[in-house]
Amino acid sequence: MDSNGAASGISIIIGLIFVVIAFIPYVLIIKKAGYSGWWVLIAFVPVVNFIMLWVFALARWPVEERAAGMGAEKVF
Repeated sequence: MDSNGAASGISIIIGLIFVVIAFIPYVLIIKKAGYSGWWVLIAFVPVVNFIMLWVFALARWPVEERAAGMGAEKVF
């Protein structure tokens, strides 16, 4: 393997590490909202990711549903 191939492989590995690190907070936020953390994978699907962003933003979250069932006031 020449030096360009090795550098390219290292760049891909470093890029994947940064992607994983960047998506960890998104998974945690989605889980706190009451959804499955797997929903973060929708970010890799063009157009659908934009639509789902709006769906998550405007939908009533499961956490809000549970709080309303316990008599809690709506915070937002």
